[in-house]
Amino acid sequence: MEPSFANIPSIVISAIRGGGGKTIVSLGLLRALTNRGINIASFKKGPDYIDAAWLGFAAKTDCYNLDPFLMTEEIIRRSFLFHSTGKHLAIIEGNRGLFDGMDVEGSCSTAVLSRLIGAKIILVVDCTKSTRTVSALVLGCQKFEKKTNISGVILNQIAGKRHKRIVTEAIKKYTGLPVLGAIPRLKRDPLPMRHLGLTPAFEFKEIEKALEELSKIAEDHLDIEEIIKLAGASLNLEVKYHGPETLFEGKRDEFSGINVGIIKDKAFQFYYPENIESLRFLGAKTLFLDSLNDKRIPDVHAIYIGGGFPETQAEALSKNREFKKELIKKIEMGLPVYAECGGLMYLGRYLFWQGKRFEMVGAIPFDFQMEKRPVGHGYTILEFTKDSPFFRAGTSLKGHEFHYSRPIPVDEKAMDLLCCHVKRGYGFNGKMDGISTKGIFGTYSHCHSLGQRNWAKCFLKAANKFRKISLS
Repeated sequence: MEPSFANIPSIVISAIRGGGGKTIVSLGLLRALTNRGINIASFKKGPDYIDAAWLGFAAKTDCYNLDPFLMTEEIIRRSFLFHSTGKHLAIIEGNRGLFDGMDVEGSCSTAVLSRLIGAKIILVVDCTKSTRTVSALVLGCQKFEKKTNISGVILNQIAGKRHKRIVTEAIKKYTGLPVLGAIPRLKRDPLPMRHLGLTPAFEFKEIEKALEELSKIAEDHLDIEEIIKLAGASLNLEVKYHGPETLFEGKRDEFSGINVGIIKDKAFQFYYPENIESLRFLGAKTLFLDSLNDKRIPDVHAIYIGGGFPETQAEALSKNREFKKELIKKIEMGLPVYAECGGLMYLGRYLFWQGKRFEMVGAIPFDFQMEKRPVGHGYTILEFTKDSPFFRAGTSLKGHEFHYSRPIPVDEKAMDLLCCHVKRGYGFNGKMDGISTKGIFGTYSHCHSLGQRNWAKCFLKAANKFRKISLS
């Protein structure tokens, strides 16, 4: 019998709304606990790369995503259990507001996730220019969905001692909940921001300085001992081990001997850890490539190019002609290439950004124009209308998109290469997504291997087919 998931010491950091302070609290708490020698499992609710990477750096370990839209309830529980095994406690950062989901019923919300894994909720509340009304907001959240276990409150944007006292007393009187901390108004934002939000952790040189600053904020203004108690932390926690066989589809080492090149650098950094783990579980050897500095591509049987910010590295990408030439050469040989969002843009002819034109790989007949507002943002569902190098016609693919780029076909035939009907989302033009040509499949949708459990197997089947052809 599986252990009760409520027995895993865990807390969800949520808020009334997005931008309410939960990321600052989550990062500060993770780093403070890690500095104390407490072994933490970190998770991010939803299809997030940037916050998840920061959370991973804060806890000094990979952060994993839990997503009720992309994953089944059973897979969420298995992933949570597997990645929490051996840890002292788990911290999950929610997304947006606590009850915000995909519809008026709040499906796939942070509250739904907290109930799936039995985690207690700490609500972060922005108290700007408000006192007693804060308790009404908290009380409303308490009663909105009765099975939601809100167990404590952290105040944010506190103006001074009097402000803190009145809000704290009001919350205790009207809700009965403990106030577990009060973060004052900060003179400056300790987190670096830019055009798509938080600056990616891999690009920020002073990340350790920022995390230690956040740790000090947590130590100075949060009741960390009470938060640990609230989570039900136990250093001698014993749970039944669930191996990767419960997560990934296929047989262990089924594709031994396959080499997969993964382009991971400052331009391309958006990879779910589970995607790479699933490839390795099936036996593939993963080799990390640097499109900014590498001049050669080693002997690989497939290449995976994730999302990222090719626009911020466009000049360096454009200048590394040796790497682009190598990639084109291998594509012409039929090498399978799976490209998501930023990776898709890299395969195009030109990238236009801030009034400049940058030459990319030129493997697909599209240019990409960076816009000032998001072109596509949200969950996606694609249906393959014809075969691609990785998926057969009729396959349904769930994912998530967030892109500011607009594809511009080079000629009239370019759109004929699109192989997916967009059932949900935007893709290339609101109707179609997924370009399929030679061994390439490029899409705006980011796929999670625990949601699309055949993803790794389909990827490696294409790689294995190429290997057999190259050996013949």
